[in-house]
Amino acid sequence: MPAGTLYRGREGMWSWVAHRVTGVVIFFFLFVHVLDTALVRVSPEAYDEVVATYKNPIVALMEYGLVASVLFHALNGLRVIAVDFWSKGPRYQKQMLWTVVGIWVVLMAGAMYPVLGHAVEQLFGK
Repeated sequence: MPAGTLYRGREGMWSWVAHRVTGVVIFFFLFVHVLDTALVRVSPEAYDEVVATYKNPIVALMEYGLVASVLFHALNGLRVIAVDFWSKGPRYQKQMLWTVVGIWVVLMAGAMYPVLGHAVEQLFGK
C-alpha cells in the first residue's frame, strides 16, 4: 500500500463507497422518474410510449438493481446512524456492516421473483 494512503480498503471504506454509489443511483432514478412522469402533461401518447419501453427484461434487471440500491442504502443508513449516535457504535461497526449485508442478501433473494418473475416469463414462457 502506498505511503500516505488514507483508505485501507477495509469494510468501512467499501461501505462508504457503496453508500455513495447507491445514493447516486437512487438520485438518477428519481430524476428520470420525474421527467417521464412529467411527459403525461405534455403528451399522454408520448408518456404511454415511454412506459411501454420499460416493459422489457433489461429494464426489469435495472429495477432489480434499483431495489438493491434502495435496500442497501436504507440498511446501511441505519448502520451509519447507529455508529454515529450509539456510544458503542464505532466498536461494533464492522459486525453491524456484516449484519446489514446478511439482511440485504436475504431480502434481495426474496425480491428476486416479485421483481424479475415477469421478465423471466417474458423470455422463457410460463
